[in-house]
Amino acid sequence: MTLNHKRWAALFLVAGMVLSAAACGDTGTAAGSRGTLTVGAVDTSKSELLAQIYGQALAHDRYTITYAPKLGNRDAITPLLEAGLIDLYPGYAATELEYFNKGAKEATSDAGATTAKLNSAIRPFGLVALNPSPAVDQFAFAVTKATQAKYKLSKVSDLAAVAGGLTLGAGSDCGAADYCAAGLKKTYGVSFRSVRSLDVDGPLTRAAFKDGSIDVGLVVSTDGDLDSLGLVVLADDKHLENADNVVPVLRQAASNPEVDRILNAIDAKLTTAGVATMNSQVAVQLQDPAAVATAWLQQHNYWS
Repeated sequence: MTLNHKRWAALFLVAGMVLSAAACGDTGTAAGSRGTLTVGAVDTSKSELLAQIYGQALAHDRYTITYAPKLGNRDAITPLLEAGLIDLYPGYAATELEYFNKGAKEATSDAGATTAKLNSAIRPFGLVALNPSPAVDQFAFAVTKATQAKYKLSKVSDLAAVAGGLTLGAGSDCGAADYCAAGLKKTYGVSFRSVRSLDVDGPLTRAAFKDGSIDVGLVVSTDGDLDSLGLVVLADDKHLENADNVVPVLRQAASNPEVDRILNAIDAKLTTAGVATMNSQVAVQLQDPAAVATAWLQQHNYWS
């Protein structure tokens, strides 16, 4: 099979995924529709939640919306966009940039600069990224509430004075990783007594917090279960982590002043804490993502 044939075979496969997902998705239709848009999401509760927020806001402004959730991982998105099978999806600035530039490490902690580089990278694909949100879905370092109180910790730089007696838990590459132990030492001057090789923001890290074998653990800033686990995220006050701010990514053909205005207005009101709370409602409390999105939009006066 030639490369071109393989590409078409893959495209037909993901097209089937979209048709199946769209058939199960909600569609918002208003009289005098401005047009039809398909909002995609990867297979995470956060992605589906953000897709619902974007889609419902657009539907309220008289766009007909089809949802294509649970499309798998990030690799499935680009061919769907290129084929026009989806029109937009919620992305994360630094992750999107490093995906399209094939890991060239151009992303920084500056959301505006990272998004500008992202737009340069995706323009040849017929795509555009809108304004980055204050909400950021990035690696973060958490401690238990007891550890926070004991050492009076609120930000990562507070660890410098006490880390010599503490254990960090993270993935196997943490020791040499810029986003983990190596970056903490370079940016913050933080060196731990020991670093345990566990997983990246997974069940092993959570179990280690529970049994007390780690004091600090690598998590993701918008994880929905942190509060219920008694964990607190320390503020990245020296901006170690790359700017994985929430950002809508659209086909250029789907972008227009009205669509862009609506999505930028949504992003301006999203916060890291707010997304974490909503993600908890969906992932932990098992509430319907569409209902959680509607409640957020009502709370922020998108409709009564």
